[in-house]
Amino acid sequence: MNFVVSSSSLLKHLQTISGVLTTSNTLPILDNFLFEIADGSLTVSASDLETTMRTTFEVEAKDTGKVCMPAKLLLDILKNLPDQPLTFTVNLENFSIEISYTNGKSKMVGYNGDDFPKAPDLKDTDNTTVAGDIIAEAINKTLFATGTDDLRPVMSGVFCQLSADSMTFVATDAHKLVRYTRTDSKASGNSSFILPKKALNMLKNNLGEEDVKIEYNESNAVFTFNETTLTCRLIDGKYPNYEAVIPKENPNVLTVDRESLLSSIKRVSIFANKTTHQVQLKITGSELSISAEDLDFSNEANERLTCSYEGEDMEIGFNSRFILEMLNNIASEEIKIMMSQPNRAGLIVPATNSNEDEDILMLVMPVMLNK
Repeated sequence: MNFVVSSSSLLKHLQTISGVLTTSNTLPILDNFLFEIADGSLTVSASDLETTMRTTFEVEAKDTGKVCMPAKLLLDILKNLPDQPLTFTVNLENFSIEISYTNGKSKMVGYNGDDFPKAPDLKDTDNTTVAGDIIAEAINKTLFATGTDDLRPVMSGVFCQLSADSMTFVATDAHKLVRYTRTDSKASGNSSFILPKKALNMLKNNLGEEDVKIEYNESNAVFTFNETTLTCRLIDGKYPNYEAVIPKENPNVLTVDRESLLSSIKRVSIFANKTTHQVQLKITGSELSISAEDLDFSNEANERLTCSYEGEDMEIGFNSRFILEMLNNIASEEIKIMMSQPNRAGLIVPATNSNEDEDILMLVMPVMLNK
């Protein structure tokens, strides 16, 4: 089996899918890329059993066949080659691989392509098509709020709800929650599933503005875009009823400049306790006081910001890391923090929505203040 391919083109396609590879594979065959040649096209696949990604592009080839090539070795050689045509000569009897280039050649031993795990063939699927930049934006806005607790796997992914009039993405780790809704993306019927973090990271890194076709059933989802297909196993389980934890009555509303609050909390949180990361917000009239202290080291900091506030004077504590993550993922100039009591969750939303098709709500649990 012989084929000729541009070194830079091959490297670009391999880097697209190489994020699927892991160092702790249970099957040694998964440390390889699967190369399949048919009708002058090369399809390269990478898999970790949970997630499979493949990309297809044209090469010069008259043969058909498949072989597994060592992924790390191949990536290392391609990264160190200038752009030039490469000739691959594969012996399908002993799976020896020879790569010829302008000033030399290299040899390696591959494996039987038939031993590579096949991606699941989806049956009884629903499907929808969404713009790639919308999915990428939804992933960026929610992924940081996913949990890392192995005992609660459903919270380690992003919950997707598709309906005839909107698309909603939700992530929570029980301390913070993000709900991101788009009304300009719709599906034919109602369905919901939980996407794993790894597949979302792979999508986020590779999506542009192109349309993405999403096919899904109860156990798997397939994303098809450009020349690439990503298949992932969905997280099994029932997602918590997130609507029940979002407080409906929030009479105390603080409106403040997002950049000013972000900078202020960044500075003040340097002096916060390294275990709780607690910052305290004290709101009286139109003045917001932000403070933090670490009693163990006698460190403290205090800053004041002007704000607009409706409600009763209030003192509330938050984990500064959660607040900073949320403020970094909201695009508006001003934000609203809506609260009811110091021991109830606070909601962070944009003060004005620049995109009327987009709705984002972030919830953060308070931390008890040291009195």
